[in-house]
Amino acid sequence: MKSKPRVVGYWVTTGLLAAGFLAAGAAELASDPGALASTVALGYPGYVLTILGAWKVLSVPALLAPRLPRLKEWAYAGIFFDLTGAAASHAFSGDPPGRIATPLVLLLVAAASWVLRPPSRAWKSDSTLPSTPQAVPTPELLAANEQRVNP
Repeated sequence: MKSKPRVVGYWVTTGLLAAGFLAAGAAELASDPGALASTVALGYPGYVLTILGAWKVLSVPALLAPRLPRLKEWAYAGIFFDLTGAAASHAFSGDPPGRIATPLVLLLVAAASWVLRPPSRAWKSDSTLPSTPQAVPTPELLAANEQRVNP
């Protein structure tokens, strides 16, 4: 059973995340002067904006579309890599703590969105496991079977 606060929390965090990534991705694709200056100041070439912007914009429909749980997992993974990479880049370049904390705060929003997602939007990795438990053979059992097969 879905609890209303959980559903509301999911949509609030996912909406904030989607809006932030859509705005940032659009600014990067448009080579916004502020985004370009920040990227170059971190030591990256300007064309990185096009790559990051495209992936950010593409993550938004992946997050918001119904179903597609595996695609959502990839989108969340990309968001994690983007935000941790941004925080690390700001830290290594000597930026002030506020510039390091901003992507980490967004990472917390992304983590909340991921944790609160409903089952229909979560990828069930258990489906790849056998439905019945499988015994792991011991070395002794393997040796006994080997002797029976090859006397």
